[in-house]
Amino acid sequence: MTSSLIVSVPTAQLRDDLQPVPEGAEVLVWDMTDAAPRPHIDIVVPPYMSMDGVIARLSEVTTRLVQGQSIGYDNVEGRLPAGLVFANATSVHETATAELAVALALAAQRALPDFVRAQDRAEWKGRWMPGLADARVTLLGFGGVGRAIAARLKPFEVELRAVASHGRLQDDVEVLPLGELYDVLAETDVLITSLPGGEKTQHLLDDAALSALPDGALVVNVGRGPVVDTDALVDHVRRGRLRAALDVTDPEPLPADHPLWSLDGVLIAPHVGGATDAMRPRIARLVRRQIDHLLAGEEPENVVLRS
Repeated sequence: MTSSLIVSVPTAQLRDDLQPVPEGAEVLVWDMTDAAPRPHIDIVVPPYMSMDGVIARLSEVTTRLVQGQSIGYDNVEGRLPAGLVFANATSVHETATAELAVALALAAQRALPDFVRAQDRAEWKGRWMPGLADARVTLLGFGGVGRAIAARLKPFEVELRAVASHGRLQDDVEVLPLGELYDVLAETDVLITSLPGGEKTQHLLDDAALSALPDGALVVNVGRGPVVDTDALVDHVRRGRLRAALDVTDPEPLPADHPLWSLDGVLIAPHVGGATDAMRPRIARLVRRQIDHLLAGEEPENVVLRS
């Protein structure tokens, strides 16, 4: 029988994870470095964490849906060829990213980087640390990742608030509107941002916002690097005013000679928020649901862009 729905995925692994595909669907491997294997592909899944050459390849095919593998889509917004529908990977990375956000906050608050370095020197030397218990924690952004972070922080007995585009009470968390950001920052010991990239969020945490934080506060970023003004952050950390635990940076990758690498009080992870074993089955489940939606004549889920 001729397949009615063609799906391309960037790796043989994802193809195998999708098996068995429903009747009427065919899955091809296309890493998008070469010409498309078919002139029309109903669902195109680009490579994870890389859009190099992807936009150009998308202009060479007709497609009903481009299914990204990340939650963020600022690297494709405004760049898609006309007539395309783009869905992000909501439901895939929230848990893993929240897991890393809490790990970064704990590691920084409990001085784990210092202890690892001391272990390298076989040095037994304790110290007092801020910790998380009773800390005033603010979540900047309360989407899927922010809510997942909140759920994981509650058992640590923190004073938890969030700031988002509009105020509300959600999941038993007080969410303040963005207009109150500076007032909230002034009462924050640990700031965790999970905001997406884009013009609306670029340098939201600029020098003025960072200056509103109390001395010794920790800035954790698991959203997008440009949300934070890197030069301003470096200045605050260098003066001993703030500390930082970052999964994302601006620029990214962080150049080897960048001061963030060597400043005391900075912990860096190389943008690995979603890079756990949970991703494979979750992205496969999402792509499979999209296949089922299109076969049933339904709208796809997670649509964030229509070019």
